[in-house]
Amino acid sequence: MQSPRRPVTQADRDQVAALHAEGKTRNDIAEIMDRSGSTISRIAERHDPPLIFERGPEVAAATEARRIDLAALRAELAYKLAVDAEKLRAQMWEETTVYSFGGKENDYNEHTFDEAPAAEKRALMGTAGMAIDRSLKLSPPEANDGLAAAKSMLGSIGEALAGFVRAEDEQQTDSGGE
Repeated sequence: MQSPRRPVTQADRDQVAALHAEGKTRNDIAEIMDRSGSTISRIAERHDPPLIFERGPEVAAATEARRIDLAALRAELAYKLAVDAEKLRAQMWEETTVYSFGGKENDYNEHTFDEAPAAEKRALMGTAGMAIDRSLKLSPPEANDGLAAAKSMLGSIGEALAGFVRAEDEQQTDSGGE
């Protein structure tokens, strides 16, 4: 257990340097001197020249294992987001029931369409787009020669879908909308 805060003396600095020279770790020195690890780190950083605590192979292995685990989690999340985007995209073309509450009596009204109305398609496409963007940020595609062509194709599809939704909106507005 560490003592209450006390000033760092020259004797403390000398002891940290001596223990460091013996090959002690930062945490070992902190325990021996009854000081916090951050205090020992500050003393080591301010030493002339600064004292460097080498991390053992077990720390390097643990750090690498953590990096690999996090990469796997990011890849899995990216995959799940891509699957979610595909499900959202498919909903645009499925039978859809639209409902609302309103009026003086807060009546419930619903209408079923063969496919999602334009406003719902736009919302689904926007949400699918966000899922795809997040997926690509988590796990960018491998760079290859077909990347430019794929971007061009996706851009064309996006423009076509946006045009379709605009046309649907205009048609719905012209017909009085449902």
